[in-house]
Amino acid sequence: MSTRSQLRFIQRSETTDEQSETDRIAQIYRHSDGYPDSVLHDLDQLKQLLDETRTERGTAYAAAQFLFLHTLTSMTLYVDEGRDRRIHADQPSDLLEPDNMEHLDQPMFLLGHGVENPADGIHGDEEYLYVVELPTRNPFEEPAEWTVKVSGHSAFPRWDGPTEEAFERASWQFHGPLGHALEEVVAEPA
Repeated sequence: MSTRSQLRFIQRSETTDEQSETDRIAQIYRHSDGYPDSVLHDLDQLKQLLDETRTERGTAYAAAQFLFLHTLTSMTLYVDEGRDRRIHADQPSDLLEPDNMEHLDQPMFLLGHGVENPADGIHGDEEYLYVVELPTRNPFEEPAEWTVKVSGHSAFPRWDGPTEEAFERASWQFHGPLGHALEEVVAEPA
């Protein structure tokens, strides 16, 4: 079963007016694995990669990189050489050949995400909303902490209507540094 979600990457700024400017927002739809355990771990992996490579460049880049990393990780389902597949890990360019995918019924690495216009409505069947706040900084400065907001499970209006209202009316189960979200929201296995 899919756990759908919306992730909104915003540029953290000093004033509320600046935060609401749509050019400071990049928003994506995630069709599955949208529960906090998965999303927060993926955000943490992305943050570590961007910190190590010094490639954090704002909201649009972070959203695109999030999609790219999730695509790479889900692609492993299709490049497993132990299966009877024609796509092999040593020839990733095989993925660019449509004939090599005709045996796959809707490869999820091509379907599981969408880039959303923050001014448009959300789908209405999401179970979680996330806001990832990136600090305003020079890309050559030391990496800074990301702040995240995680909604409660279906704790926001669920309709195909204005996105802004769903994010404004959401009940947030967590708001704070990404590292703390991993400690407080993600359940550790018993």
